[in-house]
Amino acid sequence: QVQLVESGGGLVQPGGSLRLSCAASGRLFSISTLGWYRQAPGKQRELVAAITGGGNTNYAGSVKGRFTISRDSAEKKVYLQMNSLKPEDTAVYYCNLDFGGMRYWGKGTPVTVSS
Repeated sequence: QVQLVESGGGLVQPGGSLRLSCAASGRLFSISTLGWYRQAPGKQRELVAAITGGGNTNYAGSVKGRFTISRDSAEKKVYLQMNSLKPEDTAVYYCNLDFGGMRYWGKGTPVTVSS
């Protein structure tokens, strides 16, 4: 059984930073791809960043250079460091674990970028 719990969201001014965390349970963490997705009101959920078990990363073009994904397999956590935040980054951010096509989701943490 895999459970994912996100934390770290909140209200931040444009140009500010936030660090999201996702704590995972279960035995699949170290061999799975972990990802952060987001869903803004009225829009589809989209991939923000992903990191494989081997540490390879992938980013959406809109966040490249501003966001950094990392993982701590010992702690079973994945992080998303978000810098230079923009109002268009406002969304609910979801943690995802993908193991061979089996996908698990957290409940999300909201991020609002506004002055």
